[in-house]
Amino acid sequence: MGTSAANPELDVSVVILAAGQGTRMKSNRSKVLHEICGQPMLGFPLALARELSPREPVVVVGRDAEEVERAFAGEARFVLQAEQNGTGHAVLAAQEALADARDGILVLYGDTPLLRLESLRRMAEIYRAEKADLVMLTSPEPLPGVVVRDAEGRIERIVELTDATPEEAKIREGNTGVYLVNPEVLWKGLAQVDDRNEQGEIYLTDVVAYAVGQGHRVEGLALEDADDCLGVNTRGELAAAAGVARRRACEALMAEGVTIVDPANTYLDVGVRIGRDSLIEPGCVVTGGTVLGEGCHVKPHCTIEDSRVGNGAVLGPSAHLRPGCVLGENVRIGNYVEVKNSNLADGVKADHLAYVGDADVGEGSSFGCGAITVNYDWETKSRTTVGRDVKIGCNVNLIAPVEIEDGAVVAAGSTITSDVPGEALAVARARQKNIEGWRARRREQE
Repeated sequence: MGTSAANPELDVSVVILAAGQGTRMKSNRSKVLHEICGQPMLGFPLALARELSPREPVVVVGRDAEEVERAFAGEARFVLQAEQNGTGHAVLAAQEALADARDGILVLYGDTPLLRLESLRRMAEIYRAEKADLVMLTSPEPLPGVVVRDAEGRIERIVELTDATPEEAKIREGNTGVYLVNPEVLWKGLAQVDDRNEQGEIYLTDVVAYAVGQGHRVEGLALEDADDCLGVNTRGELAAAAGVARRRACEALMAEGVTIVDPANTYLDVGVRIGRDSLIEPGCVVTGGTVLGEGCHVKPHCTIEDSRVGNGAVLGPSAHLRPGCVLGENVRIGNYVEVKNSNLADGVKADHLAYVGDADVGEGSSFGCGAITVNYDWETKSRTTVGRDVKIGCNVNLIAPVEIEDGAVVAAGSTITSDVPGEALAVARARQKNIEGWRARRREQE
């Protein structure tokens, strides 16, 4: 394959290690399938791999391999590490799949979702400019492995804390495990690594000591933010990573002209897109591939799931758009209104306590308080069609399938089971009957 578009002089192959047991997650599914802001963890390094290289990334899987492969079918080449015996052993499992690697092999991890693309591109720049044989990312905070440097500050080796001396255990610089390494150095180094350590595992980190010992050039790139290399091994770390990802999503949108009143209490998936001059108030949850247009106002505590919303829409407070909704421009969806799998044209209004499900609603129509589409008969779901400029009164039930034609009006309290012609007034309710003296007679009986 050709060279990377981002680094035309460097042909990088990417291997992602995702075979860990994940026992501390205490879960019945693979750790790398747990979601962060709407995306499985493994999706983050795979996205980086696609940006960095046109080569198909290689993913090393172990536990729940079939489930992981199904989730990312067509996005990578998968190899199995049948027995988990350390990071070096995992990379060796991918040796055949990486046989055609040319300039460098980049090692990433399925449970390290917050790395930034610019950091990896900077690694490639250092690798090329310094003619390095190995470039590693380091953290400003201690990690399970620490970076040991010599008196001149050159990287000497990586030591796992479980094997560290008391002096080494005081080192603050952490090893992220992210390496860009010359293929020949990698395979020769792994061939000489053994498992004579406390864990009885083959460490990829020992390749660093091998490279130094053989006189190869080893460079380090220090991350400024330890969040970038946050590894996820527990539910607490999963929540922490999601918090960072949400903060970054909010920061990116604010940089593009979106007002987010309280980013710490705004919950956006990574695939959400919002147009400029939109205002998002606290407590909102926006998920999936939702797209909001320009100038929208989302009031507090709304939930918007995988929907498209046109320019100038006003939602909430406490409105809920379920998946599959398409709203036109200047639509108003108000307090405690739920919309599901519906198409609402420009200017549609449902200001409070309504349910619009499986409906197609024309321009300028409105729903009164408590109006609902009755779309499910316990066997099938049917659609409701509402034309242009239709007025649906309070506490109306539209029993689908039914069509309300352009300009029609449905009186409050009606239950509509048949189509309503255009410009007609539909009234479907019992005539009121007053029983005089009923309350007094009831008290006498008591």
